[in-house]
Amino acid sequence: MEASSLSKTGILLVLLLAILTNFALGQGYRGTRVGFYKSTCPRVESIVQSAVESAVRANQTIAPGLLRMFFHDCFINGCDASILINGSSTEKSAGPNAFLRGFEVIDAAKSQLEKDCPGVVSCSDILALAARDSVVLTGGHSWQVPLGRRDGLVSRGSDTANLPASNDSISVQIKKFADKGLDIQDLVTLVGGHTIGTAACGVFSYRLYNFNNTNRPDPDINSSFLPQLRALCPNGGNASRRVALDTGSVNSFGESFYANLKYGRGVIESDAKLWSDPTTQRFVKRFLGSRGLHGLRFDVEFGRAMVKMGNVEVKTGKQGEIRRICTAIN
Repeated sequence: MEASSLSKTGILLVLLLAILTNFALGQGYRGTRVGFYKSTCPRVESIVQSAVESAVRANQTIAPGLLRMFFHDCFINGCDASILINGSSTEKSAGPNAFLRGFEVIDAAKSQLEKDCPGVVSCSDILALAARDSVVLTGGHSWQVPLGRRDGLVSRGSDTANLPASNDSISVQIKKFADKGLDIQDLVTLVGGHTIGTAACGVFSYRLYNFNNTNRPDPDINSSFLPQLRALCPNGGNASRRVALDTGSVNSFGESFYANLKYGRGVIESDAKLWSDPTTQRFVKRFLGSRGLHGLRFDVEFGRAMVKMGNVEVKTGKQGEIRRICTAIN
């Protein structure tokens, strides 16, 4: 009897471990799971990957564009592809999304998927896969993407006011991420996506000349880096000129972004604050492997954080729909 009881306990522990392992891998997480289309559309990942590869090969700026697109989508009413809908008052047309690129890549993948398995794959899942593939194509590590999202039925440009902004304080950034179930480590990790891509001079040039109406530059900017930024973005110059967010690594995914923050080479204010504020600095230090701290591997943590963000407020089951085309509700 006692042996039988111990045997049952052992079985229960094994089952519990299996459940926790699946959860950690992002399988069965809030209705999404790895391999969701295994029987209904087995080529989904290769089709999306092919579309992203072709686009990035032709234009490297597509990779950060797709990564930002997924981030912006998830922060507004969850990861439901509402950012893809055309219209004069939709998220896509709103100011914070004006410089996003890569929409045509999602459309190309969807078009091919509708030929292979019509009415099966959601636009929100295509975007989640495209974001992962963009990281891999720029040198980052891959991760398994849980799938099974359904597409949203609402897209309002006014909702983009809730997106993290380039001049947000650390406390505001923390709150915006916490509102989505993401913690401080997730915040520092996901902002690391700025290791690829650029920002327009108009977004950060106030830091170079008249920070907070002081007629002085932002003190967080390294004094030797300031002339470089001023040369790229002269006072009153072209506000649309693009500048690398991770100096020296604009098209290469890696932890160099955090080293630039440490040495005062953060380009936008919200990024620079990750180092100047001790609340977030400790995580930056861990990514840099600072002595005496338990290190974090950016390549591993980024995938983990993307899976977590990718399950923010997702629609599954009978919620939402599977759009026929990604730019319009059925």
